[in-house]
Amino acid sequence: MKKKIYIAGSGGMLGEAFYNVFKNDYELKCTDINVNENWINYLDFRNYDKYYKDVTNFKPDFLFHLGAYTDLEFCEKNPNDTFITNTLSVENASYISNELDIPLLFISTAGIFDGKKELYDDWDMPNPLGYYAKSKYEAEKFVQLYCKRYLICRAGWMMGGGLKKDKKFVNKIINKINDGNKEIFVVNDKLGTPTYTYDFAKNVKLLLNKELWGLYNLVCQGNTNRFEVAKELLNVLNLTNEIKITEVKSNFYSKEYFAPRPPSENLINLKLNLRSLNIMRDWKICLREYLTKEYSEYFKK
Repeated sequence: MKKKIYIAGSGGMLGEAFYNVFKNDYELKCTDINVNENWINYLDFRNYDKYYKDVTNFKPDFLFHLGAYTDLEFCEKNPNDTFITNTLSVENASYISNELDIPLLFISTAGIFDGKKELYDDWDMPNPLGYYAKSKYEAEKFVQLYCKRYLICRAGWMMGGGLKKDKKFVNKIINKINDGNKEIFVVNDKLGTPTYTYDFAKNVKLLLNKELWGLYNLVCQGNTNRFEVAKELLNVLNLTNEIKITEVKSNFYSKEYFAPRPPSENLINLKLNLRSLNIMRDWKICLREYLTKEYSEYFKK
């Protein structure tokens, strides 16, 4: 008999990967406020009573809490909504997992650090800068303090989901190309680690199967910056000679992206490495696979 997983907030890029990675080996119930797939049911996990009832009725063996507001500018303008969605809802998930005596998976972020160091391991002390980062770090702390069994997995610069679901950097560059831009301005002073949603989900599955609970950095191999990611993207799509990338500083986009961002979000999967459980691939390999899978019809190869 298959074990059961309840996946809350599964309508985004990460939810899609989790659904595809886990669906053959587990019985899933996937919910979100955005019902954009036939395998998703409607649920707003900010409503504790409905969240509790829906999870309890399903009787899962694991609770995955994936959803969050991730638009940093929205979070800066709407701090109360941000804390309700990104923090209090995670507290609710902790209560539910404790009540049912099942493990909780919570997704955190590399953005909880202040960027004063160039590279952060699992045991470095966070110092969040903006409301998004604060909301995620407060949720992290609550899960660690009050949840009986949990996995907290910190993601880096997410890539996945394609044109339909990717709201992050890769798809923003793709959109600029689709709009006909022959020159793209990309910041060169923001360091980070790309994280492919499918590799992320597979590494979570490995930890789940081994029941090695706790907090883990979970990013692709290789630390880089925004400019290098954009350059590699054009290289994969054979557009290097057709589109120019110009390096700029972050203040070039200060009006559009006004939320505070750390200069470095570089993570290293130290705990996974020490446990010999790091199956995350190099970010360039993952970027090529992602672009080939999701964007091949839009670009010549």
